[in-house]
Amino acid sequence: MPVPVITLNLVQVLAFACFGLAMGAWVKRRLPVLDRINIPASIVGGLIYAFAALIMRDRYLNLEMDLVLRPVLQNAFFTTIGLGASLTLLKHGGAMMGLFWLVSSGAAVLQNLMGIGLASAFGLNPLLGIVTGSVALTGGPATALAIGGTFEEWGATGSAAAGVAAAMFGIAVGGLIGGAIGGLLIKRNHLHGTGGRSIEVRDEASLSEPDLLKAVLVIAVAMGIGSVLSSWADPWLKQHGMFLPAYIGAMISGSVLRNLDDHLQWIKVPAGAVEAVGDVALNIFIVMALLTLELWQIVNLAGPLVVILVAQTALVALLCVTVIYWTMGRDYNAAVTSGGFAGFMMGTTANAMACMTVLTSKFGPAPRAFIVVPLVGAFLIDFTNALIITTMAGWVR
Repeated sequence: MPVPVITLNLVQVLAFACFGLAMGAWVKRRLPVLDRINIPASIVGGLIYAFAALIMRDRYLNLEMDLVLRPVLQNAFFTTIGLGASLTLLKHGGAMMGLFWLVSSGAAVLQNLMGIGLASAFGLNPLLGIVTGSVALTGGPATALAIGGTFEEWGATGSAAAGVAAAMFGIAVGGLIGGAIGGLLIKRNHLHGTGGRSIEVRDEASLSEPDLLKAVLVIAVAMGIGSVLSSWADPWLKQHGMFLPAYIGAMISGSVLRNLDDHLQWIKVPAGAVEAVGDVALNIFIVMALLTLELWQIVNLAGPLVVILVAQTALVALLCVTVIYWTMGRDYNAAVTSGGFAGFMMGTTANAMACMTVLTSKFGPAPRAFIVVPLVGAFLIDFTNALIITTMAGWVR
């Protein structure tokens, strides 16, 4: 008996994604452990859908979906990352921020080298090593979903599913080890807080309708400019064995617009509204992407995937207690920064902030760490990571 197939149109897919986000938030309230390890509601809801699709596939029901909104939401989110890259803000981090950015970028290269080496040792496509390296761990689930589809087109079957699995592992483990590593460094070296406030407190008015409208308009314009930029650059890059994901063009154009506006003050981009729109776009995009996640494709990757991710965890932990701690000054701020590094190099910036907040609430403020880590983890590393991914993928493709 043939399995029935249901086709969902654009609006129905959007509705499913939004319901999945609400479902994920409900599950997190019922299972507080998910909140403690900073698993996003979008991931929870999206994975429920993915496992349901796995159970039903070719048995009870198959789904076909119109995913035309997915790349739009993806590009919108990365555009907001670019719009947050204010040079005025970046200057506050000073030379220490630049050094931390450089070291973090080097760590992303090491993640990919380890992933490529282990994937090749298991006889897998080396692109899977990059997916389980800086794509999923430094980049997070959004990058894994965005890049995974491209790698699958290049023959690395199961890249998207493996990338999301790696990102989920990284989010969970990064949230667990970050605070532990920072605490170990603090206690072992008898460190203490430096005084002052850990985070600059700002009084922000609630988001207004004009600000939200302005944010949406700026994001849309930046996305359009980014699309043109990507279409112009893509043929030249392909001739040199590289590629430019559409979201990178959007991110670059967003950054240019933001810094022009900081100088000219024509638009006065509302940062809070831009961030809010970006959060909405990201969460709906992740659920929508997970709706079609083909989990059955990673069954044969389960063993190698575990080995690669355990090795990646050991690598990040080693970098935290050596290179990061040493280069950041071997002081209390350096220890807290090391905990934050584990958070965003294995998961997300939210992980990093959670790890550092736990440390400072127990041992005292670390103002420098709370400037350097979010600036690098929230968007600077995204720029260099995209370049690292495209370059190394071109080498092993």
